[in-house]
This record gives sequence, C-alpha cells and structure tokens, in this order.
Amino acid sequence: MATQSAVVRGAALVLMASSLALAGCSSIPIIGGSRDNATSAAAVGIGVNAYLWRASLDTLSFMPLSSADPWGGVINYDWYSDPAAPNERFKATVFILDTRLRADALNVSVVKQVRGADGQWTAAPVDPQTETDLENAILTRARQLNLSDAR
Repeated sequence: MATQSAVVRGAALVLMASSLALAGCSSIPIIGGSRDNATSAAAVGIGVNAYLWRASLDTLSFMPLSSADPWGGVINYDWYSDPAAPNERFKATVFILDTRLRADALNVSVVKQVRGADGQWTAAPVDPQTETDLENAILTRARQLNLSDAR
C-alpha cells in the first residue's frame, strides 16, 4: 500500500511538472502562440473539458483510481465491490472526447464480473442504463462546476 501511495505521489509530481512546462511554452510562438492568446498551451495540450474531467473524478471517487491520462481524456478505475453485494464487482473507464461541455463529449464504459460457486470471477452483462446513469451524473456535476465558476 505504501508503494502504491509513493507511485501515485510520484505520478502527481510528474503531471504537475509537465503542466508547468507546457504552460511556459505558451510564450514561444512556434509552440503556444503569443502571450495575448486567451488559451494557454497547457489548456490546449490537455484537449478535454476541465469540468467533465473534474466531474468524472468527483462522481466516481468511490471507485479506486487505476490511471488517468488528462491529455488523452481517459480515466480508468479499478475493480470496486459494493459491500452489500460482495459477489459482484465493477470496473469503469471514462472517455472525455472533446473540449466542450456537451453530452456527446463523454462516454462511460462499465465492466461487471460475478463470483461463481467455485470462487472464480466471470464476466457478466451490464445493464446499459448503468452507463447512461453514470454519464448523466457526471454531466450534472460538470454543469454544477461550470455554474459555480460563472458566479
């Protein structure tokens, strides 16, 4: 557990350092254009909507985070078992596809497994409404974040 925490802290430091390096590139005309641009090189380099990104992390915070790629817009969550249903587990992947806050800029994929009598996990179908409900919850949270910034 301590090793995993150290890896997460190290990855966070690398991510912050990369963001600062990209932000500094905005003053170089070839990379980021002029300083007069309203959009910095870091925001353009990430390529996803910040509200959708934050809302995805907030909404699925109950699941263990496996990996996050802010430039590609992919967030992978590791297996989660609800204590009320220990013989089921879920894994989720969130794809943020655009820089705009739109419903079609978000796609959530969920995988489900159930534990059989032999103790082995096997794939099980996921109700498509589950993915739709997660997308709607993320979109609702993203709109809340957007409105709170507008005030």
